[in-house]
Amino acid sequence: MSFVSVGDIQIHYKISGQGPRLLYISGTGADLRNKPNIFDSPLADQFEILAFDQRGLGQTDRPDIPYTMEDYANDAAELLKAVGWQYCHVMGVSFGGMVAQELALRHGDSIDHLVLCCTSSGGAGGHSYPYHELPDLPVDEMVSLSVALNDSRHDVEWQKENCMRYESMVAQSKTQNAGVGELGREIGARRQIEARIEHNTFERLPQLVHPLFIAGGAYDAVAPPANLEAIKQQVDGAMLELFQGGHDFYNTDPKAYQRIVEFLLTKFDN
Repeated sequence: MSFVSVGDIQIHYKISGQGPRLLYISGTGADLRNKPNIFDSPLADQFEILAFDQRGLGQTDRPDIPYTMEDYANDAAELLKAVGWQYCHVMGVSFGGMVAQELALRHGDSIDHLVLCCTSSGGAGGHSYPYHELPDLPVDEMVSLSVALNDSRHDVEWQKENCMRYESMVAQSKTQNAGVGELGREIGARRQIEARIEHNTFERLPQLVHPLFIAGGAYDAVAPPANLEAIKQQVDGAMLELFQGGHDFYNTDPKAYQRIVEFLLTKFDN
């Protein structure tokens, strides 16, 4: 793993694999130290992947200043320049899908195929769940809510009736907690959440000219299917497919990564 100065911050990134180049933009709270990550996915066997900790997260700098979606898009564009990637596929997941939209709209010449997963356009196209409005809940209530938002089938009643599976989910989520207690961690995470508030690409989406595949979970309550459909309707030729699962559908439906790989390896007429 490496670091590079980009604008006003130092970004922590990793490049691994062989094949067509793919920039992967991760979601809320993501940290490359958490396992499994994109380098453990089926994509790692097909592509040369560049992934990074976004500003405020992981081992990238966490300045205590307002962050904007333009900042995040510019970070990604400048990272591509810093590592010498002039052109690549882009895949954005959740918050990373919001960043990928801004990246494609502001720096589209660097992008080949575009994959948007479990994300939202904001504006008239709908917003993802407003995490910034969450009250200060006790830990057990927050975990229960998070499980239900991730997959709407896993509501409180389901959790009571499937105690062992629910506890397994909770235990798994606790492994995704790199950097606990690090200086500035909470500040950076909060600044990222705040950046989502003004996210709105909906009216600009018709400007996208890249081959676009939109993927999501049929039971996602964070970025519901209606939000994905709204993106599709705004972009000529965009493809949308829903998979069996929630916000992390790519981990529960094996067909998801298969379809993403197929799309990224398909040649489209310019």
